[in-house]
Amino acid sequence: MLNAVAATGKPVILSTGMSTLDQIDRAVSTLGTERLVLMHATSTYPLPPEEANLRMIDTLATRYAYAGVPVGYSGHEPGLQISLAAVALGATAVERHITLDRTMWGSDHAASLEPHGLRTLVRDIRIIETAMGDGVKRIFPGEEAPLAKLRRVGA
Repeated sequence: MLNAVAATGKPVILSTGMSTLDQIDRAVSTLGTERLVLMHATSTYPLPPEEANLRMIDTLATRYAYAGVPVGYSGHEPGLQISLAAVALGATAVERHITLDRTMWGSDHAASLEPHGLRTLVRDIRIIETAMGDGVKRIFPGEEAPLAKLRRVGA
């Protein structure tokens, strides 16, 4: 099946749920890295926090850094915290199931987001992206007044 998908030449979003690193390596080798996005996932519905293993985002990003393969997160947990943590840990994309009512029958609904939850997730992801900054230490404009008032010794 992966050969047929690769032959289309279309972009591929590949979930890593229920897979070993060896299986992921073989899938990446078959699909190529040009139009690939890997999604760290644990395919438990709903996902308990102890099975999220979010450090795999960095493991996958490091493993495929030579090819510049972006790594995202496919979440199946109730709530937003784990998806938001994935973004803070470097996930470049987030996939979540959506539903109109989380109490509906079926395993997906309890692990899905209702429209309000999806809006909240997107809002909070944008805040996290802004808050990550650029890693350059500087004095920000909001610090100048406290600096003038509180600093007693010049650096």
